[in-house]
Amino acid sequence: MTLPLYNQKGERIKSITLPENIFGQKPNPKLVSLATRVYLANKKTKLASTKLRSEVAGGGRKPHRQKGTGRARAGSIRAPGRRGGGVVFGPKPVESSLKLTKKMRQKALVVVISDKLREESITVVDKFNFKEPKTKKASEALQKLARGKRTSLLVLEEKDPAIVKSFRNLKEAEIALAIDLNPLNVLRSSGLIFTLGALEILKNRFGATRDKGN
Repeated sequence: MTLPLYNQKGERIKSITLPENIFGQKPNPKLVSLATRVYLANKKTKLASTKLRSEVAGGGRKPHRQKGTGRARAGSIRAPGRRGGGVVFGPKPVESSLKLTKKMRQKALVVVISDKLREESITVVDKFNFKEPKTKKASEALQKLARGKRTSLLVLEEKDPAIVKSFRNLKEAEIALAIDLNPLNVLRSSGLIFTLGALEILKNRFGATRDKGN
């Protein structure tokens, strides 16, 4: 299982061998669907909160006497029917996080990466070389490496400020670190562009042996 290795200008350098345990996994739609649901659910934050009658300040005594005032009976200013009182059945923060085992997370990631390879949506570049932020230079590199894909996820070995600033104004490009890569990152992009260093990190992350190019 090999792929061409390109330089930043889109010129082919050589072929590299890809590890089977990362790029050669069989499709597993159920696991991918489950992983996607878990990642999306955990991104949501339910922060809406209202106070119940028991949580509203004040109201320790009756606002006025029971009889003789001509007003309706009232036991507390915290009653739901009064302005500023407690809320009945109002929203509260909910802990709705879902979990996947480490093994399932890793399996889901290599499955979606393998799917991208089958779709011919993976490109490997030796490195990105930006001494200073240059959006025009980044756009030219992306056009040569993206292979016509609508959106590309650039997977880097480390966060380089010059690279990040060069690509951040391009709507068709996103950046992720190899150590933080997850199935949702991969699925949201039409294509993947790995640096050679990012591939090595993935190999170490999943215990693959280092393969030599030819």
